[in-house]
Amino acid sequence: MKDRMGRELTTEDVAKKALNRGVNVLLDFELMILNLISCLVPLHSVRKFFFRFAGVKIGKNSYIHMGVRFFLPINITIGEGTIIGDHVFLDGRAFLRIGNNVDIASQVLIYNSEHDVDSEGFDPIEEPVEIADYVFIGPRAIILPGVKIGRGAVIGAGAVVTKDVEPFKIVGGVPAKVIGERKNKNPRYKLGRARLFQ
Repeated sequence: MKDRMGRELTTEDVAKKALNRGVNVLLDFELMILNLISCLVPLHSVRKFFFRFAGVKIGKNSYIHMGVRFFLPINITIGEGTIIGDHVFLDGRAFLRIGNNVDIASQVLIYNSEHDVDSEGFDPIEEPVEIADYVFIGPRAIILPGVKIGRGAVIGAGAVVTKDVEPFKIVGGVPAKVIGERKNKNPRYKLGRARLFQ
């Protein structure tokens, strides 16, 4: 038997690949169930129960709107008082930490895995993503693997963040660049309540 690159596999290699395939089928089934719950259940408390059961660590008074999709939820931590908009993608293939009082708008994509375009096998690279407290991420922004977003930073709508963002900086564009700085360096606000039935 050969792998996808045409290399011969030992019996041990075949057994490892078969076990890995079985684990991935179970993960895919779990993600399908979570997606159905995320898209069809209009109650935050019920969705949070299932997300926590799947391994997502969700702090007190945090809300996740409908349509959010996860990948490997066990590696995802969401702090307290955080609101995540509808149809956001949260990647848990490496550790993803979202802080307290973070506001993530609709359709944001947060990735912590990508392909090494220079490797012979187009191999994956996984790097953690960290989002500090009081960050705002605008709609349709994309956060790429290995990025750290500092406290109070603002990511503009549609920005593609490829590098770390310093605390309280405002970034925008593709790739994201600094376009301003937040004046309030000591945020203490609490986000408003989540939208009901969304």
